[in-house]
Amino acid sequence: MKLKCLIIDDEPLALDVLETFIGRLDNLELVGRCNSAIEAYNYLQNQKIDLLFLDIQMPKLTGIEFLKSLPNPPKTVLTTAYRDYALEGFEVNAIDYLLKPIAFERFMKAVAKVSAVEPQAAATLPVVAAPVADANFNEAFIYLKAEKKMVKVKLAEILYIESLKDYIRVKTESKEVISYQKISFLEEKLPHDKFLRIHRSFIVALDKVQAFSATAVELGKIEIPIGRFYKNEVLQVLNQNNLLEA
Repeated sequence: MKLKCLIIDDEPLALDVLETFIGRLDNLELVGRCNSAIEAYNYLQNQKIDLLFLDIQMPKLTGIEFLKSLPNPPKTVLTTAYRDYALEGFEVNAIDYLLKPIAFERFMKAVAKVSAVEPQAAATLPVVAAPVADANFNEAFIYLKAEKKMVKVKLAEILYIESLKDYIRVKTESKEVISYQKISFLEEKLPHDKFLRIHRSFIVALDKVQAFSATAVELGKIEIPIGRFYKNEVLQVLNQNNLLEA
């Protein structure tokens, strides 16, 4: 499926260059050109876009300001003649940062990055958030997209899951997998009687918890903090499990 692209730049030549580059790639489709962030904002009210090529330095509203104003911005590649905006580009989760004049080879690398961070479909996570019988749990697994392939991870082997902004690190007894995925999405799919969110950045496997305090849980030699806003629920669940086993 082609990615629907929108170019936003106040320089006609820059628009022409990017239109030419997009036309050379079979996986991209140009659906619009805008001369300003204001024009682009109005365009996006009625059109769904997969990928923005967005200039930063524009009059009235900069590309960074425009991107921050969008509640659910599309994937974005920033374009600019200035190196000084690299940090701001990182803060708004831009996929890449292209310096003008843009070479086609560099443009292709940016597009490759977009494809590399495509989130996997929910169908690859055949796990329900309901109690799972132990026999079934031992065989249950998920596939996570990592390094351009789907990696099988058995649920029973997971120690913890860590959020790395737009990525997750899934740590098992024998390996770790880093995948483009939101931790909240995975939390919804995992069985709630087997896994517990203890921090905005961590989910742990309950049966791997060997010790805990009011501030942290221990998974063998690994210590993971308990978030302040999760503390009451976490301690209640862990103590409840202890009573059930007593």
